[in-house]
This record gives sequence, C-alpha cells and structure tokens, in this order.
Amino acid sequence: MTAETLALFPDSARIDDTGSLVVGGCNVRRTADQFGTPLYLYDGETLDRAVEAYRTALSRCYPGAAQIAYAAKAWLCSASARWIAAKGIGLDVVSGGELAIALHGGVPADHIHFHGNNKSDRELAQALDAGVGRIVVDHPDELARLDELAIACGRRQAIWLRVNPDVDTDTHHHTQTGHAASKFGLSLRDGTAEAVALDALRRAGVELAGLHCHIGSQLRDAEPLAVAAQRLLDLAARLRDATGWQPAELSTGGGWAVAYTAEQLADLPPVETYVARVSEAVVQRCRQHGLALPRLVLEPGRSLVARAGVAVYTVGAVKPAGDVTYAFVDGGLADNPRHALYGATYTALLANRRGDAARQRVHVAGPYCETGDVLIEDIELPPLVPGDLLAVPVSGAYQLSMASNYNAALRPAVVWLEDGQATLVQRRETLDDLLRRDLV
Repeated sequence: MTAETLALFPDSARIDDTGSLVVGGCNVRRTADQFGTPLYLYDGETLDRAVEAYRTALSRCYPGAAQIAYAAKAWLCSASARWIAAKGIGLDVVSGGELAIALHGGVPADHIHFHGNNKSDRELAQALDAGVGRIVVDHPDELARLDELAIACGRRQAIWLRVNPDVDTDTHHHTQTGHAASKFGLSLRDGTAEAVALDALRRAGVELAGLHCHIGSQLRDAEPLAVAAQRLLDLAARLRDATGWQPAELSTGGGWAVAYTAEQLADLPPVETYVARVSEAVVQRCRQHGLALPRLVLEPGRSLVARAGVAVYTVGAVKPAGDVTYAFVDGGLADNPRHALYGATYTALLANRRGDAARQRVHVAGPYCETGDVLIEDIELPPLVPGDLLAVPVSGAYQLSMASNYNAALRPAVVWLEDGQATLVQRRETLDDLLRRDLV
C-alpha cells in the first residue's frame, strides 16, 4: 500500500503495527467483527474538517454573507442530519422522504431548501406545513401550484428559481445538469427564466428571495461555475431594471470534484480554488451591474462526505476466469451501483493484515446476478484469501443513497467512528425488513 492510497482515506486513517487499517481510532478488523460486512464507516473528524474547509474558503474569498447547504442526496440518515444541525449549516432536500429524515434528525426547518424538478402537491404541502426556509421552483406550473397552496394555508413562501444557465461541463453526461437540454431549471436561452421571475414577483403566495443553478457534479474546473454565476446575475440585473427587485440570495449549487484514486488526487484542485473563482465572479458581476452583494449559497454534497466514508467487504472466493481473476466480495452492485452506472473508478486496500510484497491483478466483484456487478476493475492487491477484508475509500457519497435490495440484498450497517468510539447509526437490514411491506 502506498501513502497516496492512504491519502484517499479519512484524515484519521492509519495502519497499525499488525498491518490493520485504523479509522477514527477504531481497528477496522475488530469493527467488522462486531458489526459484520458489508459495512460502511464514517469518520466524524473528516466530516468536520470538510465543513471547516468550506467555511474558511468562504470567509477568505467572499466579502458578503455566505452559507453552506449540504446536498442531502449524497448521504442522509438521522445521524448525518443531527451532524448537519450541530454544524449549523443548511440542507438541500429533493423529496418528501429526505425532508422527513432531516426534520427527524433535528435540522431546523428554516435551514432547509426543498429542491426537485417534479414536486407533487403533497410534497409542496408537506414543505409548507414544515415551514421550510426555501422552496426551489423548477417550472411555471410548479410556481402556480405553490402560490395557490401557500395562499390556502395563509403563508407567503420564500422561493428561489432554478435557472438553467446553458453551461456545458466536462463531466459524465449523466451528471451534467446545466446544459440547454437538461431536465432541470428554467431556460435563460428562450426567456422562460425571466418570464417566470416576473410572474413570481406579481404573486401573493410567494416571495422571490433568490436565484439558483446547479450545472453538474465532479467538476474540476471552476470556470463553468463562474460563468453560470455571471449569467444568473445578468438575469438579476435585467429584473432589477424592470422591477427594482434584486436577489437577496444567489446559489450556484455544488458539484466540486473529489478524487477516487491516487491518480485523480494528484491533479485535484482544492476547494478554495472553486470558492475563490465563484466568489470573484459574483463580486465582479455585481460591481459591473451595480447590484448589492447577495448572500452566496454553496451546496456541496460529495465534497463534504465522500472521503469520510469507507466501505468494508469480506473476500469470498478468488476465481480465475479466462484472462482475468475475480476476487469476490460480499457487497457490490446493491450497495454501490456507481461503477455500473457511471463507470466510476475506485481503489481498495487489504484492511485486516499486512499483505505480501507480491501482487495479484484482480477484478473486485460482488455476488449479484449481473455481469456488471464489478466494484473495481484490474487492481493490484496482495494475494487474497477467503475472510480477508477489503476497504474501499471515498465511499461516503452516492453509495448508500443509491443502495437497493437487488437480489433481495440486505442493505448494510453504518457505523460512525470518532475518538476511538464506534457507534452503530444504522443497523443492517434483516429478512423481516424485506418482508415487512408484503401484505399477501
């Protein structure tokens, strides 16, 4: 194992004298013995440091008010919601389910932004009843429905408009969300965004507090984010000229990249690069248009939680097959579909013992009935034997939130590690859980 690989793991990670991985002061082998595998571990220290990195960057780079709002879709449970509440940051949700978990975990409703491109009336009513801080309107029909619902319950709901800034990004096409043909947001190109903003300003049930965009994920170049911010402020200037309105808040979304492999880590710009460029773009454009600086809202998800998470699997058989050798583990597609969905790359290390100097090239694959059930392709590892543990770093985002019961798999347990304490925050599913919804 190289130092570069260990750098992908949580800040607290180290290798002890026996060759075992330690995270959060807890021996991973003993933790796996206690809670079983597949197992997801989250390091509290790394989570806290990620928030502080954003706070520090904003305080250095942006002269106005600013807010961090965590994107819940990356990973949300009651424990992470409690952590969010304790850190005093905002939270973005995209469904009634995420809203319910956030509230159950103690996130103040007025810190919550409700996103989504197809909210139902039930979800809008749920958000109004809870008193969420902002509802992010995606299309004209939603604006009309929300206005009617808000008036009916005697509220004037603060909203943002999600604007499609028509910005292309160099990332996987499934995670590009700001181009002209995206399903998200109100088009700048055809004038819809401006027309809906003018409509919102005339309505009694909503208060237009700001503008929002999100252009994609795993972004390593801050320039498209800066361009998107500039285009939103150009829209704001036109609205100011027409009505006198100015945005109190401007959200440029999230999407900053994380490294999943040592090669990616070598050329990953730091968070401050992203924050500095977006801040500069906002300040310059506001100065150019004579706009007051809005509160700048950044919405990191993956870049807050991914590196804090480690997935731990137990090795079963090691099986040669033609030109490749498979190392089978007890998880895969059901708890992490990202390789199958996006071609996502990962690395792994032997977590329970010191490996031999010799190396074996393997595909790490799961037990599920899909040829695509592969976690890692063509990785060099020490020769593995049944019962070994493999730890996969950067597993904290978009794995548990995408996990399924495919092949009636039981979703894994989740353990929070901090100061030598291992706390079970989500138990492993049971067979009874699988059957609980069945009525006949």
